[in-house]
Amino acid sequence: MVPANQGAQESRQGTDAESRVAGLLAATVVWDNHACMPMRPGDESFLPQLQRHRQAGFDFVSLNVGFDIFEWRLAFEMLATFRSWIQRHPGEYRLVDTVADIRRAKAEGKLAVAFDVEGGNALDGRPELVESYYRLGVRWMLLAYNKNNDLAGGCQDADSGLTDLGRRVIDEMERVGMVLCCSHMGQRSAREAIEYSRHPVIFSHSNPQAVHAHPRNISDDLIRACAQSGGVVSVNGFGLFLGDNDNSTETLLRHIEHVADVAGPAHVGLGLDYLFDVQELDEFMAGNPQMYPADKGYSKGIRMIEPERLPAIVEALLRRGWKDDAVKGLLGGNNLRVAEQVWKPNA
Repeated sequence: MVPANQGAQESRQGTDAESRVAGLLAATVVWDNHACMPMRPGDESFLPQLQRHRQAGFDFVSLNVGFDIFEWRLAFEMLATFRSWIQRHPGEYRLVDTVADIRRAKAEGKLAVAFDVEGGNALDGRPELVESYYRLGVRWMLLAYNKNNDLAGGCQDADSGLTDLGRRVIDEMERVGMVLCCSHMGQRSAREAIEYSRHPVIFSHSNPQAVHAHPRNISDDLIRACAQSGGVVSVNGFGLFLGDNDNSTETLLRHIEHVADVAGPAHVGLGLDYLFDVQELDEFMAGNPQMYPADKGYSKGIRMIEPERLPAIVEALLRRGWKDDAVKGLLGGNNLRVAEQVWKPNA
């Protein structure tokens, strides 16, 4: 027989858990280090879905504006599209220049938005473009997207290492205050970039190889090197990189906890890599097999961790015994620390 008070007790426990989760979200700048809107200049149709991040409890999101599949000009076109739309919705969103802008947006109940670039092809061989991107709100960039380019080696190529041009680009990123990311890069290039950098380096949306073997995932050595630089590994929510198209919360937690075990909880964050237009993703993969080879698991129907999963992720971490300070770091405190160290005011 079930005790008469068991239902009431379970209800109180559920309410207590929800209250604790809500308190942590309220007390933290909640940060998603990577999300992807459609790469179609002038198309604003998906942008209202940014509300999903805001309603789930996020305070900041970094939107991708380009990657190495595209011609370099597209990144500027996407920045124009995104910035124009956000500026026309000032009651809900705030464009980010400084960390203070993020804190102000949270206080006002708005979603803070910055941008990122996946791959140095967006520079067209010109390091001086780094400053232009930074002035337009790009706050991190990775050097090579899956395949080798003029800056560095990709994770799905015969990695030839960091080039002289890649070093010049890192120098320019450090000068203006842009964070260096090593996601999508080959192991050799990532290691050489971390060793060369004088600032904290991030993996904006990468998962540990030790939990699931995939060329896009990273070794424990790179996780440790990132932490030693003062940086953060933000865990990716793509089912392909979590497991065999596994987008369960339980599997995401295993990746999070592995990074925390290897690097310490001060060096793990969230970069869910959520793609709002799944059809566009399927078309990218079908049209670019050199970037997304079928033998590496790229196919239609890749599952993802959606932004709305955030409260469940926090509740599950608390059930596993994570302390409040560690949860706050994962949610955004760790990435906020890197931004405070690296970002500089626009001149």
